[in-house]
Amino acid sequence: MSLLNEQIISCPYCGESIEVLIDYEDIDQQYIEDCQVCCRPIIFVITCDFNGELSVAVHTENDTF
Repeated sequence: MSLLNEQIISCPYCGESIEVLIDYEDIDQQYIEDCQVCCRPIIFVITCDFNGELSVAVHTENDTF
């Protein structure tokens, strides 16, 4: 059984707030999902801090991180 966490992110292209579901199994992973508004590819980087808090960072294709 996977645990899903609802997060609200801001699209790095159009700036719209988007509700996404993040699977805890994706921690320390990176993947691409299209924006639900402008359809451009958003790079998601999923991490977890020392307290077990899920952190979601989003980037454009051209961002360096």
